[in-house]
Amino acid sequence: MINRLVRGIAGSFILISLLLAIYVNLNWLWFTAFVGANLLQSSFTKWCLMEKILKKLGAK
Repeated sequence: MINRLVRGIAGSFILISLLLAIYVNLNWLWFTAFVGANLLQSSFTKWCLMEKILKKLGAK
């Protein structure tokens, strides 16, 4: 369940930041890159901050 939540949140962040980059300011692409970098590092280290946050919020 947490993996699905993490993927859903990451995908939402990426899509929202792309829309913000198109309609507000191109600097929002840095947020897109940040989310992508965190996804990449979590694939190597098996550690994800969003997963820890969700667990503290009570997600199972």
